[in-house]
Amino acid sequence: MTQTTASTIDEFTLLHMAQAVRRAGVLCAGMDLAVFDTMADGPADAETIAARLDVPVRGARVLLRALAAIDLLKTDGERFWLAPGVDRVLVRSSPGWFGDILRHAVSRYEWDALGRLSDAVRRGGTVLDTNAETPDYPFWADLARTPTPHTPLVADLLADTLEPWAAGRERLDVLDVACGHGLYGYTVARRYPQARVRSVDWPGVLEHSRGHAERLGVLDRVELTPGDMFDVPLGGPYDLSLITNVLHHFSAERAGEMLRRLAEATRPGGRIGIVAVTADGRDPASDPVPHLFAALMLAWTHEGESHALETYRDLLTANGFGEPRLHEVGGVPLRLLLAERL
Repeated sequence: MTQTTASTIDEFTLLHMAQAVRRAGVLCAGMDLAVFDTMADGPADAETIAARLDVPVRGARVLLRALAAIDLLKTDGERFWLAPGVDRVLVRSSPGWFGDILRHAVSRYEWDALGRLSDAVRRGGTVLDTNAETPDYPFWADLARTPTPHTPLVADLLADTLEPWAAGRERLDVLDVACGHGLYGYTVARRYPQARVRSVDWPGVLEHSRGHAERLGVLDRVELTPGDMFDVPLGGPYDLSLITNVLHHFSAERAGEMLRRLAEATRPGGRIGIVAVTADGRDPASDPVPHLFAALMLAWTHEGESHALETYRDLLTANGFGEPRLHEVGGVPLRLLLAERL
């Protein structure tokens, strides 16, 4: 017998949900115009802030009140000042500056895609001529320059999990395709001095990969290879192949093609590491991230999907790898799958 419960959705809940775009727009404008930096020295009225920003007073006043409405500023009706904690995360000179990462979360690239979601539903895929699969798509260079806060956590998890297998190896050849920032491979290289990493991605992305490799002190053990992961010669064989945050941009069939390429490039007994946003069969309301991400993939790619854990298992075992093991960091939506090359 199915038990029913009263709905908690009402008209006001729906309106609040729909108005999220306004909050995001106000936050973006505050960052774009450096409002928070301008106000770091203390309270000021709208006329003073408008002069500092070189904008009309009306524009400044409307934006300041809107920022106060979403609790990023405080006001006594005349003057405005930063809400507690804002100086730590939204003032660019602060060590805790979070603005670059927030720009990804409220990216105009995603806005453009999701604004056409209904059209993508009708088509069954993106309607955008320039989208997440377009070579040298600028969003990927932006993301490579400023990784999300989840990335180091999962990269450390990868290096930790590999230790029983990797620590005693005389050499550890690593292939990282669609490497982006490269932090997964470079974290492994920093942990294991015997590791050498080949990073594959678009040229504009690799400019930022190089910077991260240099910052982590492993650039002398990194080879940067520009190109499309489906077409560029991969060489090998490698002990560890990594493919992170990219297979969900493609259909399961296309992802399987890429895994076959990686199997051919990986030594028997080697490992493959996959990082992805995945669905795990739970009710979508209890695990919303992969389902909202799937909606973005629908709007932003031709056949992308938040593939289920079972799908990744089937793809790996059908393409030369063993049963994968799932590894997670609590509260982080990215999941790590590791499997052996048979």
